[in-house]
Amino acid sequence: QVQLVESGGGLVQAGGSLRLSCVVSGRAFSSVAMGWFRQAPGKEREFVAAISRSAEYIAYLDTVKGRFTISRDNAKTTVYLQMNSLKPEDTAVYYCAAGLIASRSVRDYAYWGQGTQVSVSS
Repeated sequence: QVQLVESGGGLVQAGGSLRLSCVVSGRAFSSVAMGWFRQAPGKEREFVAAISRSAEYIAYLDTVKGRFTISRDNAKTTVYLQMNSLKPEDTAVYYCAAGLIASRSVRDYAYWGQGTQVSVSS
């Protein structure tokens, strides 16, 4: 019943910025924790960031700390990932996910978006 729709991906030069959005429907947005993951070709899906229901807890992959910011807007039932100072290594399909806890594990998220491509050129 819970649906997640992502947007905001695209092609940017190294050092540029993108903001990803994920709109959640089918369940009260305030009842779920949200996470962002990414998957590059030939690699496993990787944790990027997570935010708790109350936004009191946030977590980031070490390599994106200081560059990426996760946030949520309960009125719009939307979670965001602001990505600054992008690097070619950030190139991947980015997925948003909803679950009961703000975990770093893909196993703890029951609902997933379709993914949005982020490509960073050198």
